[in-house]
Amino acid sequence: MPVQPMMMPPVIMDQREIPGGMARHTPYMSQPDVRVHELNKRLQQRSEDSDNLWWDAFATEFFEDDATLTLSFCLEDGPKRYTIGRVLIPRYFRSIFEGGVTDLYYMLKTPKESFHNTTVTLDCDQAMMVTHHGKPMFTKVVTEGRLIIEFTFDDLTRIRSWHFATRQHRELIPRSVIAMQQDPAMVEQLSKNITRQGLTNYTLNFLRLCVILEPMQELMSRHKAYGLTPRDCLKTTLFQKWQRIVSPPAGGYARNKTDKKMSETTRQPTKKRKRKGSTASNNTAPPKNKRSPAPANFNLGSTIPGDVMVVGEPTLMGGDFGDEDERLITRLENQLAEQASQNSQLSDVKAGMPQDQFRNSPLSQNSPWAPKQSPSHSVEDIKPSLTQTPSSSS
Repeated sequence: MPVQPMMMPPVIMDQREIPGGMARHTPYMSQPDVRVHELNKRLQQRSEDSDNLWWDAFATEFFEDDATLTLSFCLEDGPKRYTIGRVLIPRYFRSIFEGGVTDLYYMLKTPKESFHNTTVTLDCDQAMMVTHHGKPMFTKVVTEGRLIIEFTFDDLTRIRSWHFATRQHRELIPRSVIAMQQDPAMVEQLSKNITRQGLTNYTLNFLRLCVILEPMQELMSRHKAYGLTPRDCLKTTLFQKWQRIVSPPAGGYARNKTDKKMSETTRQPTKKRKRKGSTASNNTAPPKNKRSPAPANFNLGSTIPGDVMVVGEPTLMGGDFGDEDERLITRLENQLAEQASQNSQLSDVKAGMPQDQFRNSPLSQNSPWAPKQSPSHSVEDIKPSLTQTPSSSS
């Protein structure tokens, strides 16, 4: 009896097909260690004629637009930590080769990968940066440390952050080179290190310069965009940072408002407000169109105090902001208020308004809660004389 072939389940392929009837696989992201291997291959393709465009293309292929590169090591004067941004990353790799290095690659042993929502982190505790030097003698420098790389979880798999912490380094010289040297002074010179923690002096000077150049990137871009002088760029940058700290903008309106002021190279002179003195004559009165309607039972004498506190303008509005942002408060004696208070009390007596409803107030002197004082002339003494004047005339 013939043996029937066993039926195999169909292989489920991606539904997307390319012209020709062949199905293609679902695109997948590259492994982080594979991306490091591709970075090494691209560095080996470098030539002596590689210009800034080649290095910018190299950084664009392997690093995100907001990527950062951090180096940590310990020198003779203490630990150092340098962090540079995306603009200076291609210049960092270029400074390594300009310092006398002919070859550069990274070796990873037992790296660990951890996946997150949008990133993939590669952590290698036994990473090595290997550089070959041709001058003054062929030397192989092996820098050991910990390398932590954070990749974006997408098809490009570009680097978002790069942190290499150096532990130690070794400089290896061929034995044949030492055997050929008969001069003890030459042998002693070959025994000296040509790098400091695996980095040449050219690269170290570049990192020190990055400490100054990195904060100035905003000033340089502002000068290029608006054509301001360096001093004006610094003033506007510091003012915007101070403004964001004091009152962070709720939306984009405040940022657009400050951007319009960046084109002004000179500060407008501040106009100080002048207040008229309160000791003016009684004939002068404020214009009627600025008065607000008062309520029916409004007593001017009971609301205006004897002293008026005048608050001056802050120094910040004048442009000189700093530690002395205080308002000057002065006290002025208001003689007009005291006269108005006495006149209002006499007018209330003439109008025949009852005074008993205010007598029991804790603030009045005739209230039961107030301490007893010696008898003195008051408004009540004037009231009978004023009420008897019309009856005598009639």
